[in-house]
Amino acid sequence: MTITRQDELDGLKHIGRIVANTMQAMARAMEPGMTTGELDEIGRDLLEREGAVSAPQSTYGFPGATCISVNEEIAHGIPGDRVIAKGDLVNIDVSASKDGYFADTGATFRIAPTRPSQDRLCRDGRRAMQIGIGQVRHGRPLSSIGNAIGRFAAEQGYTLIRNLASHGVGRSLHEYPEEIATWPTRDDRRQINKGLVITVEPFLSTGGLWASDGPDGWTLYSEPRAPVVQYEHTVVATERGAIVVTLPG
Repeated sequence: MTITRQDELDGLKHIGRIVANTMQAMARAMEPGMTTGELDEIGRDLLEREGAVSAPQSTYGFPGATCISVNEEIAHGIPGDRVIAKGDLVNIDVSASKDGYFADTGATFRIAPTRPSQDRLCRDGRRAMQIGIGQVRHGRPLSSIGNAIGRFAAEQGYTLIRNLASHGVGRSLHEYPEEIATWPTRDDRRQINKGLVITVEPFLSTGGLWASDGPDGWTLYSEPRAPVVQYEHTVVATERGAIVVTLPG
């Protein structure tokens, strides 16, 4: 989607606030002994209360209102009977639509007690996302996002999952530009234009390179197996930088 009017930006900010508030409320509710299915029900209730529709469910028939991935699950985890335990890394990904606008956000959370290595990975995962967002500006190449994130990852000794990309969003969950690398590339000549709506969502790891399918047909796992974190915002490009629309409020 390319925003050209204020009412479009307002609509996007509204659903952005809803998904951000939902994710944060789910994170606050998480505790050891809770199942991912119970956590998903909290998200479902919050979205319904706001008149929003789960995007993965409505778009792809995903068997949950939100995606909840624990430890070795790095994306698209199906909520269910899995019990959240002390020390877990839990990724919550919330995307939804309202009044024809879609927004997408995600973050990885730690269940205490945490290890210093987890704390560092989460801190740097959020930093990688912020570095990518810092590249979003009218006239810049789309590849600058992944190139900047890639430099940071290499400098800090991390790897990036190279088949889970950022994407266009706004009028649907996934739209042009369908795939935006969050790792270094050389052959992408596309440009960022004013008003373009995209996600920025690097998957930072301590050794993982690829996402592989699990037996349930949805859940993705790191190859080789290694801890992975993901942080994601929906942003709008302007001539001065990015407007982040998935902020709680």
